[in-house]
Amino acid sequence: MNLHQLRFVREAVRQNYNLTDAAKALFTSQPGVSKAIIELEEELGVDIFTRHGKRIRGLTEPGQLVLQSVELIMQEIESLKRIGKEYAAHDSGSFTIATTHTQARYMLPKVVQAFMQKFPKVRLSLLQGNPKQIADMVKNDQADLAIATESISAVDGLITLPCYQWEHMVVVPPEHPLLRSKAVSLEEIASYPVITYDAAFAGRSKIDHAFGLRSLKPDVLLEAIDADVIKTYVELGMGVGIIAGMAFDPERDRNLRAIPVGQLFGMNVSRVAVKQGAYLRSYIYTFIELLAPTLNRKMVESAMRGGDNYEL
Repeated sequence: MNLHQLRFVREAVRQNYNLTDAAKALFTSQPGVSKAIIELEEELGVDIFTRHGKRIRGLTEPGQLVLQSVELIMQEIESLKRIGKEYAAHDSGSFTIATTHTQARYMLPKVVQAFMQKFPKVRLSLLQGNPKQIADMVKNDQADLAIATESISAVDGLITLPCYQWEHMVVVPPEHPLLRSKAVSLEEIASYPVITYDAAFAGRSKIDHAFGLRSLKPDVLLEAIDADVIKTYVELGMGVGIIAGMAFDPERDRNLRAIPVGQLFGMNVSRVAVKQGAYLRSYIYTFIELLAPTLNRKMVESAMRGGDNYEL
């Protein structure tokens, strides 16, 4: 048994059981991958994959257990490599953050700026996607951590900790009738075309849930992943916008007015997520603390050892 065989098994699963794609991803040959997997199966005495002819189609029952062990072994190997790199150069290296557009655009700039001032030798990368995509990036070791709303707390294999709370805001043009309401209601909002986030983003599920509880079906005219897009169409008078509160800046958005509506849609929690059992470079702990000062290294390490998600 060798590490190449374990890598081949893991990559075959990641590439949807396509050995040609797995070989390309690992810069080797397809026959070599196939042979190594067969040799591993013979050594273990079980079939890892189900087959149709020469093609693999999925994992067998014992293969699922083998994959779990392979993932743990490969994760420990990556941790060993990172330990060596950290002690060789504790203030330099690479750091990849997976996050949503809203977080990258509105919450992270000042944090990233402060981080880069502390660690100018670190090469920082930002990957964007919806909550499921960024969770997968962390699970597949494409990113060191993820930042998104509370939906990522339900993802197996991730440890998540709360960063901060926020509420939605309704944005409208100046002189809009909703601005004259003493307490904006769901019924009033639903009487106008609504422009808001795509279903996968920024607490949209809470928006839909609140309307549903009142048996309201607002006319959602446009869905977007970007609050700037939402605000642009609101400025054109096409409807009322519902955005994350962090995405509204009175100085920048002078052609709009904002109405806090946390009492209608509830409060949201943005969370930071890391892979369970992962080894984090010391500067990653510093970044997390810059993002949420209450999350010191001791707390993060405790959460990772306990395997628990923390709540505010």
